[in-house]
Amino acid sequence: MSTPTALTPPSGAPTRVPARTHRRPSPLALVSLAYGLVQLAAVVPWLGLGWDESVYVSQTDPHHPAAYFSAPRSRGVTYLTAPLTWLTNEPHAVHLWLALLSTACLYGAFAVWRPLLGAGRSALAAGLFASLWTALLYGPQAMPNLWVALGAVAATGWLLRGAAGTAGGTGVRGRAWWGVALAVAGVTLLRFPDGCWLALPLGLACLAHRPLRRLAPMAAVAGGVVAGAVPWVVEAYGRWGGIGERLRVSSDVQGEMGLRWAGGDAWLSVNGPLLCRPCDIEPYQPWLTWWWLLLPVLGLVCAVRGRHGAGRAARRVTVWLPLAGALALSLPYLLTLGYSAPRFFLPAYALLALPLATTALDAARGRRPYVVALCAVLALYGVSQTTGFWRNLMGARHTTHRYETVAAHLHRAGVRPPCLITGAQTPPVSYAAGCASGNVAGNNKNLTHAALRTLTTRIPVAALTAAHAAPPAYARTWHPLPLPGTGLRAWVAGRG
Repeated sequence: MSTPTALTPPSGAPTRVPARTHRRPSPLALVSLAYGLVQLAAVVPWLGLGWDESVYVSQTDPHHPAAYFSAPRSRGVTYLTAPLTWLTNEPHAVHLWLALLSTACLYGAFAVWRPLLGAGRSALAAGLFASLWTALLYGPQAMPNLWVALGAVAATGWLLRGAAGTAGGTGVRGRAWWGVALAVAGVTLLRFPDGCWLALPLGLACLAHRPLRRLAPMAAVAGGVVAGAVPWVVEAYGRWGGIGERLRVSSDVQGEMGLRWAGGDAWLSVNGPLLCRPCDIEPYQPWLTWWWLLLPVLGLVCAVRGRHGAGRAARRVTVWLPLAGALALSLPYLLTLGYSAPRFFLPAYALLALPLATTALDAARGRRPYVVALCAVLALYGVSQTTGFWRNLMGARHTTHRYETVAAHLHRAGVRPPCLITGAQTPPVSYAAGCASGNVAGNNKNLTHAALRTLTTRIPVAALTAAHAAPPAYARTWHPLPLPGTGLRAWVAGRG
């Protein structure tokens, strides 16, 4: 009598070995991975720090003097970069950190929507947003708009999951309200005005949508704004004497904000430049802006389908609330500023991607002509975004390289830390050179003429002007230093 083995039971019947199951990565994970890989391959290795980045990064960099932090800015981006700047001041390391972080946050923000829309719709929405040239270019940069966009997506999704009771696990709705509060706080921390604009449609949803008419979701939205605003408010009283004065100074810095139509500027700059101020340019390849001109029409189509389509109110609100959020977050940039930048609309694009993806897949389901048309539209969209991406990446690369070139010339001329640079292009050149930045006039004024004269006797000081411009009045006796190929000239103060 044979002894039974592990593979042969006493009955003699062969043992079934369970088939090995392979879990395929989710579509959203693949989209996020592709987003991260493009950043790592095409953006991170080539860019230094830009103007605004140098201001944000310098605030927590122990190796560089902090640049002047103007009234319109919020501190959130400095907190994102702080873990790296405490370890290294290498720009590529900062960009690598932010590329990895933005990849993870793209996945996390749109994963909130997966129980609401399904895996395919949430992945397509993430893909529509992540393939924008602005989302790719700013993914690894220390700028607030992309992070505001992802926070807005997460906050809106958590609010709707709380309403639907689909947050998962125990304490379903409690978890969702915490998600709302944290996401809204993050957006407000990154950009105080955007946090307030985001809270507007979320708060109205709490009043209008029956499942949200309770204290907890309203407290989550309001509490998130209050918590995120604390650093901004404290700084307003500490540096400007109050909230009203900080808002007034912010308005002055941004060209006296007021009711005006800036939609034309937004269209002119949709394919670049990165900052259109003043926006008196010709649009780059206007035919590539077709997708932007279609957005209001597509948003209206989504709204109509959401209003008259089949399904409960819970399904309709997943269309209407992102549309309302996109409108709210775009209003200040369409109606109050006298200039524009493509990145300003990233939060609106991120929220619009959700109903657009839902409507597109629902319309194409089981209809081959619609599928073919959808694929064709997505291909054209990809072409337009790829063109904009490479053009603006090369422009940004040239600009940051110019800052580094100027810094190298100044070092060779003896302007080395500790030192001060004033005049044109001050923040990014100062950061690249390891110097403090200062100005005696303009939006970034942080020095008096007397203080500047005193500093010239203690440390190396240089002023930057356009290549063919005369020196500023305080630098007329300083030594000129040509900066070939940069469009700038330096004026170096004599010591003593």
